[in-house]
Amino acid sequence: MKFMKIGTKPDTFYTQDASRILITDTPNDLVIRINNTNYHLHISSLVPKCGLLRRLCTDSEESDSVTIELNDIPGGADAFELCAKFCYGITINIGAHNLVNALCASKFLRMSDSVEKGNLLPKLESFFTSCVLQGWKDSIVTLQSTAKLPEWCENLGIIRKCIDSIVEKILTPTAEVSWSHTYTRPGYAKRKHRSVPRDWWTEDISDLDLDLFRCVITAARSTFTLPPQLIGEALHVYTCRWLPYFKSKSPSGFSVKENEAALERHRRLVNTVVNMIPADKGSVSESFLLRLVSIASYVGASLTTKTELIRKAGLQLEEATLEDLLLPSHSSSHLHRYDTDLVAAVLESFLMLWRRQSSAHLSSNNSQLIHSIRKVAKLIDSYLQAVAQDVHMPVPKFVSLAETVPDIARESHDRLYKAINIYLKVHPEISKEEKKRLCRSLDCQKLSAEVRAHAVKNERMPLRTVVQALFFDQESSSKGAPSRSESQELVSRGKETPMDEHSMMHKLHLGPAETASIGKAKNILEGGEEKIRSSRDPKKIVGKGTGSEYKHHISRGDR
Repeated sequence: MKFMKIGTKPDTFYTQDASRILITDTPNDLVIRINNTNYHLHISSLVPKCGLLRRLCTDSEESDSVTIELNDIPGGADAFELCAKFCYGITINIGAHNLVNALCASKFLRMSDSVEKGNLLPKLESFFTSCVLQGWKDSIVTLQSTAKLPEWCENLGIIRKCIDSIVEKILTPTAEVSWSHTYTRPGYAKRKHRSVPRDWWTEDISDLDLDLFRCVITAARSTFTLPPQLIGEALHVYTCRWLPYFKSKSPSGFSVKENEAALERHRRLVNTVVNMIPADKGSVSESFLLRLVSIASYVGASLTTKTELIRKAGLQLEEATLEDLLLPSHSSSHLHRYDTDLVAAVLESFLMLWRRQSSAHLSSNNSQLIHSIRKVAKLIDSYLQAVAQDVHMPVPKFVSLAETVPDIARESHDRLYKAINIYLKVHPEISKEEKKRLCRSLDCQKLSAEVRAHAVKNERMPLRTVVQALFFDQESSSKGAPSRSESQELVSRGKETPMDEHSMMHKLHLGPAETASIGKAKNILEGGEEKIRSSRDPKKIVGKGTGSEYKHHISRGDR
């Protein structure tokens, strides 16, 4: 960073009580009061260089000593002391950290060339233009320091000049960038000897306060030169820098109760960042959007902000991973660990867009739309398996999320079956009615042969589900392997789906008593097998003996 040294004399200021006094042989005849500090100085040294003091001393009554109050001087006592030392020829060092205060104070005191040649104000302006604005870090530090004197800096053009300088450097081709700043993010050690990354500037500008950061990003975007992904990366870095719990993946990261001032600050940050996210899909990651909407709920961001975040997250839901969806619940009224309401809202937003696109009947995009919704369905089923392990997860929330996924999205119900089975294991105390409600969305016809075999032997499943699984298992066995053309037709009609996860059954464990209900199911079907095979719908089976008994059990929905 650049520094300017002015003056040659040693510093002889000292503090006595609430006064700053200069050691000199000449008695002081000028007292400058700035809030609680009194400066005992000399008219002969300050008045020739300070136009304001010249006028004030002229207006004051003649006496041995003149006292002037300058409580409104920008930068306060420290800035005034720099100007006073310059008047005495005492050495002062000006850099990006104190330039703004010195500039504003010297402007306030009217220390221009029109008052005396070689005055402080023109020296500072020259240093600002020729040195500070030419440096990357200097421009950022100077811009940051303007936050304490925004009106003065705006009127003097300091803010605009700093922003223009920063944006100009951001737009510089990476081949021409001198990468000498601190870069602390993961991967820096491995890539520091390679070419400069395109996001080299994002970490440094994250030091700025929110309003100044917004001004820099807005100015950079107005050039229409930066890709939306770079803007998104800058927003991501800034959010990580200023939201202390952004990286937390567990509820404990939100356990510390913040005061209202901190929450308001974080609320404002979230609202501002969301407004700056480029409209382009993919400008920020789905992980970033989901984390941000979770934090928006925690800090009480505006409804507009949360709605916009959910909409953006819905647009990119198929890019999410299971880890992205495992967001902690912040509700004090609920004991469950995960925020299923948020995931449900994002899923609804995705489905709304998907239905709108599907209704357009764009044949060229139809296969892509099917692929997209099936990818999301697999993700939601994996999410259901994760939340099923939460002992406090209520049945209605689990069922609601499972049933939100449209039937066309699930080629196979194997993942859904696994989620339900996990839930039944973790929640053995639920009622028969709740078990039936859990299995309501499960289509045994879309289970693979291996999973159907497991369902038939699973004593946790309601009898209705067991019997249906056994029926379709026997029907499949009686028909044998279909021809290739028949297989393609069945797949297209959603009747048969090949299992693509052969290892899943190894992860499903049966208890020693899990075969208890299968005997009863077989007894119901025994003797009525001929009629069962004659129909695809077990509810339409009619007949005498065991066939009628089967119909009776299906209609009752036993266990």
